[in-house]
Amino acid sequence: MYSVSSVGKNSVIPSLFIRPFRLRLSCLFVCFVGTLLVFAPTGCLQRETAVERGNRDQTLHRGMGPEVADLDPHLATTANDYTVLSALFEGLVGEHPETLAPVPGVATRWELSADNLTYTFHLRPDAKWSNGDPVTSRDFLASWQRVLTPSLAADNAYLLYIVQNAEAFHKGDLADFSQVGVSAPDAHTVRITLEHPASYFLSLLQHWVWWPVHLATLEKHGSPYTRGNRWARPDTFVGNGPFILKDWRTGQHIDVVKSPTYWDAATVRLNAIRFHPIEDLNAEERAFRSGQLHLTEALPVAKVDAYRSSSPGLLRIDPYLGTYYYTFNTNRPFINEPKVRRALALAVDRTGIAEKILRGGQTPAHAFTPPGTAGYSPVAYLPTDFDEARRLLAEAGYPDGKGAPILEILLNTSDNHRIIAEAIQATWRKEIGLEIRLLNMEGKSVLAARRSGDFQILRSSWIGDYNDPSTFLHVWTADSGNNHSGWSRPDYDQLLFQAARTDNTEARHALFQQAEALLVADAPFIPLYTYTHVFLKHPSVQGWHPNLLDHHPYKHVWLE
Repeated sequence: MYSVSSVGKNSVIPSLFIRPFRLRLSCLFVCFVGTLLVFAPTGCLQRETAVERGNRDQTLHRGMGPEVADLDPHLATTANDYTVLSALFEGLVGEHPETLAPVPGVATRWELSADNLTYTFHLRPDAKWSNGDPVTSRDFLASWQRVLTPSLAADNAYLLYIVQNAEAFHKGDLADFSQVGVSAPDAHTVRITLEHPASYFLSLLQHWVWWPVHLATLEKHGSPYTRGNRWARPDTFVGNGPFILKDWRTGQHIDVVKSPTYWDAATVRLNAIRFHPIEDLNAEERAFRSGQLHLTEALPVAKVDAYRSSSPGLLRIDPYLGTYYYTFNTNRPFINEPKVRRALALAVDRTGIAEKILRGGQTPAHAFTPPGTAGYSPVAYLPTDFDEARRLLAEAGYPDGKGAPILEILLNTSDNHRIIAEAIQATWRKEIGLEIRLLNMEGKSVLAARRSGDFQILRSSWIGDYNDPSTFLHVWTADSGNNHSGWSRPDYDQLLFQAARTDNTEARHALFQQAEALLVADAPFIPLYTYTHVFLKHPSVQGWHPNLLDHHPYKHVWLE
């Protein structure tokens, strides 16, 4: 006899191991009576969970964090957007499922010129859109012209500045797109000429802003060159990836199904994926325990140790190339003063947050770029120093916090974010005499506030788009659509400009280190910790390999 009362409320033993037990007892009784009546009721069968059903019909159930704002790859801005978009679109190159090394995508092969500036991609003739149209070189060129058209205001357009004359076109200094370094010699050839050599370019092409869209579909639903075009909906969506959009119910789920027109459909083993937007981490963990999810996006920090000790086979802690930080809006009074920002950044117990709160292998962050990124490590170092923080605050005219306004930290709904913010709130009150309010919003509202600059301090994170320090440091340039701080320095931008055109790795890294020293000194941000990806995975999920970018090509994932 099993005692249900022996299972504590914090236990990570899946609840599906408890509830069906009672069901089976009742079924045994009913079936016994039914046998006497020579009648076997169908209700004796145990109810199948979503995970069990998914394993049977190859439908992956994945938690995805906050709801996506848009399924237009040229307007998407967050890592959880990639979670869905990578199922629906494909670029010129794909990624190896384990190493993430570039592999053929829409392009079967490519060549690089002797001067390392011009890439020539040869498209596969059997690449098709989900409506049956062929994917051609013109689709790529038209898509990149859309991204660079100023009226679209694409946040990630700066990622195309590596292409010759792309920046000039995007800023309106060049009107003729044919002068931008992209061309289509024929329907199945794409040529890209860069401003400077970049060893990471093929990996950069994995960013969704480079993926093509079906421009003819966009034109049916409004201008392709302004925001608000509602083409990316189930009844109108056209993509070129291994899956197509079937259903999108805001706040409930996004369903994608295997595409019959995808060139490599024979490799795709999943029939469908259901993405579950769940901002409440405790609710997501409960959904996993009850058999509703194969994968969670994250895990409440309070439950990491419990899973580590009781169910280590379900807990995954993978490397993750990213930094968790707070962004200052440097256009706001009080925090527009560098001494104030630096005082706030010094008055944070990063080690305590990483080791005592998170407990998932995260490490304290003392700069912006994670140490060891492609062999680079910053020399600038922002320590925890409460005495220096108090001195700087007094020097700025706010001794012991006197005269300082109440500050507000904006964060999206998540127990983990709230716990970290509460720790910082308590530390700032105790150590430097500042009062802090926490403002919690759902994900879409936070994105809107970020875009409009309607915040003082913003909970932020940056996950590398590719394994190179430039993907971190370019966030803070004046031209970056992801720099929401209002901070910029011409000498910082100039150092990155020089680094991009420096072939020698050691010299290039030295320029990055000089730039990062300027960034850390001015402190438009507070680095908190370097990520790991802490989540739950059901044993039936196969082909899910750990990697720095947390990319998992769905065409190589299956269920057993």
